[in-house]
Amino acid sequence: MSTIDSEKFLPNSENLDSNSPQVRLSRESIESINTAIHSESFDADVDTPPGERVSFASTTIAQKRMKRGFAFTIALLVVASLATRKSSKYNVILMISDGFGPASETMARNYFQRINKLPVHWQSPLDKILVGSSRTQSSDSLVTDSAAGATAFACALKSYNGAIGVTDEKKPCGTILEAAKKKGLLTGLVVTSRITHATPASFSAHVLDRGMEDLIAQYQVGNYSLGQTVDLMFGGGKCHFLPKGQEGSCRSDTINVWNMAKDNGYNVISTREEFDNLDIRGSNALPVLAALSPSHMSYDIDRDPRKEPSLAEMTSKALQILDTQTKDSDHGFFMMVEGSKIDLAAHGNDPAAHVREIIAYWDAIDAVKSYIDKHPNTLLVSVSDHETGGVTVGRQLDPFKYPEYRWNPEVLSAVQNSSSVIARYLSNYNKNDNDNNPSATKLDFIRNTVYPEWLGIKDATHEEVNTLAKETDTTLIEDIINESVATRAEIGFTTHGHTAVDVNLYAYGWGSKNLRGNHENTDIGSTIIDLLGLNLGEITDRIAGDNTKQDSPYDPYFMTLMTKGRQFE
Repeated sequence: MSTIDSEKFLPNSENLDSNSPQVRLSRESIESINTAIHSESFDADVDTPPGERVSFASTTIAQKRMKRGFAFTIALLVVASLATRKSSKYNVILMISDGFGPASETMARNYFQRINKLPVHWQSPLDKILVGSSRTQSSDSLVTDSAAGATAFACALKSYNGAIGVTDEKKPCGTILEAAKKKGLLTGLVVTSRITHATPASFSAHVLDRGMEDLIAQYQVGNYSLGQTVDLMFGGGKCHFLPKGQEGSCRSDTINVWNMAKDNGYNVISTREEFDNLDIRGSNALPVLAALSPSHMSYDIDRDPRKEPSLAEMTSKALQILDTQTKDSDHGFFMMVEGSKIDLAAHGNDPAAHVREIIAYWDAIDAVKSYIDKHPNTLLVSVSDHETGGVTVGRQLDPFKYPEYRWNPEVLSAVQNSSSVIARYLSNYNKNDNDNNPSATKLDFIRNTVYPEWLGIKDATHEEVNTLAKETDTTLIEDIINESVATRAEIGFTTHGHTAVDVNLYAYGWGSKNLRGNHENTDIGSTIIDLLGLNLGEITDRIAGDNTKQDSPYDPYFMTLMTKGRQFE
């Protein structure tokens, strides 16, 4: 019997991508069946009593024909089933929990359980979809930064710390977002940092140093060889889109990228009201750029919901828009969502802000999982670029005494604001009027308001109050506040920077089984490339000549780290 012609029975090429999982599976299924048809299993002897050898041949031939006919029928059923599905209609949502390590997940879970009086077996939205872990080193250090970490995801290759969408040889590398756009998918970036910050930039720009945010902004609105590649951008950082000299600008040149975005067809918005009123169904819904704060958006603990949406709200809105705009398309969408300020809180060693950012990220995870439950052709991958802070859930307070085995989540629940907000207020205290008691001294204000009301600390020592009252440097004020909170909660931090520990890997939905186990961070990008059938090499060739160096002044990454430290991150 002849073999099955795979091309004859494969679905119409107009509806299916030749590299799609369905087409690959169809070919593999047919090849396996062809092999089986001619294998020894189809020619095996049957148990025939002696004396009935005359009928043996006809019986064996009949069985062969029956088995081959059955195999052929199965092949047709497999291919027909696959043919009814639009293979290219797949969505991938990559969620990056910047600076979020395994200990931070434990801390947030313990906190949420204790504060909400939940049973010990309660699981967070991430606990339920844990599939493995990711290694994090960059090409030049065992401890990566966010730029190299995101480039590993975006380009599926290792690069140096500070690199934005460029190789170790400082050449542009095509990203999964750009390749997805080229393939026909819609694309989105949703963050709580500046949209020009390291993680979103690594998917949408190609510069030698992450400090080149002015040039990154130009890339993001389509001012390079590929044109407009990001259909939806939600986050902060309007300052890098406004020309030098204009109110709210932080650019070092006079290029008006905000107007450039408009000229390139973007609907540009910057207020909560505009965000709430975004049209999700109209033909002008995309492309859209929502820069909802001058720089980074607020910590969730400080966020005014009348002015800024949460990460979950931005994620849900993005899903509504991208889903609606791909409804009649044969292609889906790729979206990167970042819980950006998990990292910034850990850089500051602010345990209260850190845990609230994680819970806000959980809310976004829940929103995506709910979407996937209704759209099973969607993959969610959640992973961190690195761990920040060296978080320890438990702490030795006295170096000369063996520590108690405990930590106190209730301490964190009493904190009303991030240390950065309180520090800014205190550093300008003499310029601020205290409406309740204008004659109050800074010392009294700290003793009677900052510690008991803002931080929930009723037993502040005389030394703590005096030290905080005397300090004028904002960063050092943050340190004093955070130490007061962390010691009472018995939470520890080993660094204001990053660490090299492996981070948790989570996945849900279509193709999630491909991520089980321990992976190098570049494997995350490679898995997405394979599942979506993307061609990053073609993109890399097309952008080879694009500008990777900002002409106007900028703060180089490593120099800025040494002078500004965690404020830069």
